[in-house]
Amino acid sequence: MKNSIRFFICILLLLVFGFGYYSYFLNTQAKTKEINDYNYSFMELVNNVNNIENYLAKTMISKDSKHSSDTLTKIWADSNLAVSFMKNIPFNSNGSDKSIKFLNQVSDYCYTLSRKTLRGEELNDEDFENLKKLYEYSSNLKNILNQISFDLNNGAISWDDLKKDKKLNDVEDNVNVFASIEGNFDDYEGLIYDGAYSNYISKENKLGLTGENISEDEAKSKLKEIFGEKAKVEVIGTQKGDIESYNLKVEIDGKSFEVQMSVKGGWIVEVINNRIISEEKIKDEEAIQKGKEYLEKLGYTSMKETYFLKESGIVTINYAYEENDILIYPDLIKVKIALDNGEILGMEALGYLNAHTTRDFSKNIITEEEAKSKLSDNITINNTKMAVIPLDDKTEKYCYEFQGTVENKQFLVYINAETGDEEEILILLETPGGTLTI
Repeated sequence: MKNSIRFFICILLLLVFGFGYYSYFLNTQAKTKEINDYNYSFMELVNNVNNIENYLAKTMISKDSKHSSDTLTKIWADSNLAVSFMKNIPFNSNGSDKSIKFLNQVSDYCYTLSRKTLRGEELNDEDFENLKKLYEYSSNLKNILNQISFDLNNGAISWDDLKKDKKLNDVEDNVNVFASIEGNFDDYEGLIYDGAYSNYISKENKLGLTGENISEDEAKSKLKEIFGEKAKVEVIGTQKGDIESYNLKVEIDGKSFEVQMSVKGGWIVEVINNRIISEEKIKDEEAIQKGKEYLEKLGYTSMKETYFLKESGIVTINYAYEENDILIYPDLIKVKIALDNGEILGMEALGYLNAHTTRDFSKNIITEEEAKSKLSDNITINNTKMAVIPLDDKTEKYCYEFQGTVENKQFLVYINAETGDEEEILILLETPGGTLTI
């Protein structure tokens, strides 16, 4: 009997040990695969960014349209790949978001210039100046990625450290690994594109930035009016950038977030409130309404939802100003909403503050039928509306927006409401995360 019990205990211990070892083996295998995936994505990211910098250098010395078109197309492709690989790497979101935005800038702007050169047009001085700026920032990004690569290879940091937002030893003042380039991006944000006409055009004269300059105390009082007297508000710095602003920290109900408020007029420029999302409970319609109500609370009224993108439990919705059923894309505000409880995690009003103004729609315009006659016979029209769109030359055009299909592809075609000229064609892409345009 005793022998049987001992035998049973031995078998049980072997099973426990075997199960534990097998679990350890599976965890180790999964961890190894994860690290290999990170290493591969990071290596490809570095290669793509190096290519971008080299190709941008070439664009600054070539005036041949054909050669420029080839180079710009390569930059567009490498930028898109770089964004994909960066999203696969566990960088802290605060550090990588602006780098991703920058790579999207490069992609969109170079695609626009490539279309220009395909028409046989030469790049002008402003184009070369923008390319020079893009080159400088790409060089900065390359250097930071190379520094991270060096520290990973010599064991100074690990992927677990980057997940935990560990600081690089040789970065001055122990800032985040992306902080130096993130700070520089504040001075250059004119080409961000992540939806139909979501790229705002930076203007020297900020048309929507009305009102007198406010003091720090007035900025704090204004936030208390918006978020309630219980809110604790402190000024943590100032920022020049595209719009001179106060950076403020707001604490309420045990939570804290940051607000960027313009010195001129006291407009809310940006809200940042990052946290991990547990699960998706909020429906799209509820999120859209919460975003609209939030904008009204901040003083932005008559905003209409346009396109959105869902990712990691967060939906980013683009709202455009609407006047008399005319959708005004330049006056754009982006809102990030948590889909677990509907909390607002971010807001950016740079497009609106650069472009919002009183517009004259009383000009003689062609009829809808006249505008339709300018379209291809191949397109089936599903919807028509009036819209104001921004163009690459920093002007605006009042257009008929025709949404239609050709060969199961959805398109947006913009016909100038005054001249009948075709101003733009966009392809609508339905994705699991939302509707995108190219």
